[in-house]
Amino acid sequence: MADGGTPPGADGPGPDPVGPAPAVRPFLVTAGRVAPSASDRTMPVETQVVATAEGLAELDGLAFEQHDIVAACRRPQSIAEIAARLRLHLNVVRILAEDLRAAGQLTVHVPDTGATHDASVLRKLIEGLRAIPDSRGVLRDTD
Repeated sequence: MADGGTPPGADGPGPDPVGPAPAVRPFLVTAGRVAPSASDRTMPVETQVVATAEGLAELDGLAFEQHDIVAACRRPQSIAEIAARLRLHLNVVRILAEDLRAAGQLTVHVPDTGATHDASVLRKLIEGLRAIPDSRGVLRDTD
């Protein structure tokens, strides 16, 4: 507005429950590592991780990002979900999740790669989404 005020209805989305993005560079969080293990195999973004009882018991002794990852994984989460929720770089989450798995603080469930590349799974997903009625109760037409 001309008077410098905020226009009505433009209050913004409100406070961010996660907080600001971390100011630490990703290579500092991972001590310069760019691969989670010696095999250089990265976890797919859909990999599900969940905290173990040992991980939750040792929560207070973990470093900042490791603490946040284990705390976020009280329920199964994908690597992508953790990265988005904690506002961490995807590869940082992959590396730290592998470290936490090796320490017994996370359980990692890698999806079957054959199922993730099966076109019939994608077709079934699309059909399932189309079967959900919109807010008016109308089913979406098939294309």
